[in-house]
Amino acid sequence: MMKVLVTGGLGFIGSHIVDTLMRNNYEVAVYDNLSTGSLKNIDSNVRIFIGDIEDKKSLEQAMETFRPDYVIHEAAQVSVQNSISAISNDAQINIMGTINIIELSHKYAVKKIVFASSAAVYGNANRLPIVVSDPVQPLSPYGISKKTAEEYLILAKKILDVDYVILRYSNVYGPRQTSSGEGGVISIFTNHVINNERPVIYGDGLQTRDFIYVKDVARANLQALRFDGIGIFNIASTTSSSINQLYAIIQSISQKEILPIYQSPKSGDIKESLLCNRTSTQKLNWQPQYSLAKGLANTYAYYLKRHQPAIASVETSTTLLHSRDVAR
Repeated sequence: MMKVLVTGGLGFIGSHIVDTLMRNNYEVAVYDNLSTGSLKNIDSNVRIFIGDIEDKKSLEQAMETFRPDYVIHEAAQVSVQNSISAISNDAQINIMGTINIIELSHKYAVKKIVFASSAAVYGNANRLPIVVSDPVQPLSPYGISKKTAEEYLILAKKILDVDYVILRYSNVYGPRQTSSGEGGVISIFTNHVINNERPVIYGDGLQTRDFIYVKDVARANLQALRFDGIGIFNIASTTSSSINQLYAIIQSISQKEILPIYQSPKSGDIKESLLCNRTSTQKLNWQPQYSLAKGLANTYAYYLKRHQPAIASVETSTTLLHSRDVAR
C-alpha cells in the first residue's frame, strides 16, 4: 500500500484530499498545525502529526516516522490580504515551508511532491483563458511566494532528482471552507444569507473568477499521484463567473432576497481570472464533474446543516425560558 503524507490535511482542501486517498486505498498521514483545520474534518483512523511546516525538526520527525512514498503539500498561508500585511510570515510559511518539504523529501526518498499552487501566480493576464505557458506576474506577496515555491520545486528536480507535479488551483470552494482565500467568498456569502445578514461585495461585483469545487480538486491530486511524469497543470472549471452572478445563484438556492453591501475593492485583487484546463484533462485524465450550481447547492446544504443545531438549541432555550416564565 502506497503511503502519502498530506501537509495541511486537516484543512479545507487537504481533508477532502485525505478522504479521496483513503477511498482509493492509500495509507495516509497528516501533518498540520491546526491553525485553520479541524480534527473533525478527517477519519479518526488517519495518523496525525502536529507541527508547523516551517519547523523543519518537527516535520522531519513526521517524515522519519511515517516514511511516505509521496507528499501532497497543501499547508500554506492562503490569504492575499494577510500576505500584504505580513509579508515575511507569508514567505516563511509558503517558501521556507516548501524548501523544508523538498529537502526532507530528498532525504527520505519520496517519489513525488504534489504541490498546491494558485492562479494568483498569473496576476492580471493579457488573455483569457490562461494557459500554463502564459507569463506570470503576481500582484501580491502570496502570488510571489507560490511562484517562488514552484521555482524551488523545478530546480529540485534538476539538482536533487525529486519529482514534482504543480497544480495551479483556480478559486476552490465547498464544504469545510473557512473565509480565507479567494474561494472563501462563497463561505462568507452562504453564512451571511443563512443568518439573514447582508454580505459585503468589494468593488462593483463585476470581477470574475473561475470557481472549482473542492471534490474536483481532490480528484486532481489523486490523478497527479498516478501521473507518470512531472509538470505544471491548471486545475479549474474553465467557467467565468462574476461575483454578482455568484451571489445571485446563492440567493436563488436560499430562496432569499438579501441585498449586498458594496464597498471599495481590496488591494491586490485580480480583476479577471479564468484558467484553461485542457492540458490537465489530456495528461492527468481529469476533468471537473461539478457545475457551479451543483457545487453551490451542496455547499449551501452543508452550511445550513451546521447552523440548524445552533438554531434548534436557541429555540429550545427560548421555549424553556418561556415555560419557566409561565410557571412563575
